[in-house]
Amino acid sequence: MGKKKTFISAALSFAAVSTLGLNHFVDAKANSNSASNHHGKAKNVIVFVGDGMGAAHREAIRLATVGQKGQLAMDDMPYTGLVHTSSTSVITDSAAAATAMASGVKTYNGAIGVDENKKSVKTVLEMAKNAGKSTGLVTTSQITDATPAAFGAHVTDRSKQSDIAKQYLENSKVDVLLGGGEDFWYPAGNAGKYEDHPAKDTTEQSKGTQGNLVDEAKKLGYNYVTNSKELNNAKSGKLLGLFANEEMFEQRQEGEGDIYEPVVSLPNMTQKAIDTLSKNKNGFFLMVEEEGTDEMSHENNAEKMIKAGQELDKSVSIAKEYAKKHPDTLVLVVADHECGGLTIEDVDSKDESGDGISKEDGPFKVANSSNQFMIDWTTSGHGGVTVPLTAIGAGAETLSGTYENTHIYEVLKKVMGLKK
Repeated sequence: MGKKKTFISAALSFAAVSTLGLNHFVDAKANSNSASNHHGKAKNVIVFVGDGMGAAHREAIRLATVGQKGQLAMDDMPYTGLVHTSSTSVITDSAAAATAMASGVKTYNGAIGVDENKKSVKTVLEMAKNAGKSTGLVTTSQITDATPAAFGAHVTDRSKQSDIAKQYLENSKVDVLLGGGEDFWYPAGNAGKYEDHPAKDTTEQSKGTQGNLVDEAKKLGYNYVTNSKELNNAKSGKLLGLFANEEMFEQRQEGEGDIYEPVVSLPNMTQKAIDTLSKNKNGFFLMVEEEGTDEMSHENNAEKMIKAGQELDKSVSIAKEYAKKHPDTLVLVVADHECGGLTIEDVDSKDESGDGISKEDGPFKVANSSNQFMIDWTTSGHGGVTVPLTAIGAGAETLSGTYENTHIYEVLKKVMGLKK
């Protein structure tokens, strides 16, 4: 990568973060006496993780959705932080990053709920459960994928997804589980609701290693649902929803079968999770992840990344509406890391990143204007830059500043008044 390219990428990323932080510092002062800045303990916590969603991703989503003068729901919050994302390596993966946020330890890439010595570390979700709160995990990835897993399981290798599913049911006893990954809940030869070897991806098939975990879930009192209608009709109580063999989308290079059309949308899953968990008078803890922002960035597919980001923002709007009526609720939006080395550029004929997967995407229309922009990429992997965090509600002021990702765990534990 040339010096010019590096400078442009760094400058735009810094500008996006700086603008975000400055705007919300002003907003925080203006709204310091409002109900949205309810200080003190949080009865409820909703954590949104836009996987791989760096500052430039958020800006691209903003431009395409609400334009140069608009604000996304995820940005229209009074408090902003900048989060260092490294694991015990400079560049983290989702497993180590989520473990840092969930349990407050830096660990090796691939670790789920264990420290660098492979010793289990308690998560804020487990602490919330012990405190009598309801708990939930929602994602467009496999429900047993790295980010949700780190909040509710402990394995030395993130690939042990059936082990993770079993731990959800038997150990952490998560009340609401909504996402993809049905293949890890059924043993080979038992296709479940979603057929083995589907046309969209013939490699997908049931491969569970812990028996029929869907049957076990039912025996443990979970309502099991597999589509939108069943989800909407599900009664309150423990809820397991599996809506795809693997992820709830298909991530491939642009034009090669890439799809972002989940059977159940992230906003719908978020609404159902909140409706279900909020029945508990002791409160709840909920983690909601949009995986498409990361997977589409790995493929350098800006169009699908933006689409996934828009679904995340709709989900944040739902949570903010709930928090508006329940000011003892903390809502925060963060990324586990950046992915793709994304930058925003003007529309011209020069593409500094060259051909292939890193070729420029666009032009994209700036909403509510005649302007356009391009998106360019510098990598198909993760980056090591800081990522923005925005927060609103009870205890949100403690998330201002620049800090390590482990600080998120410390704040969540403190504002919920949790003990190990």
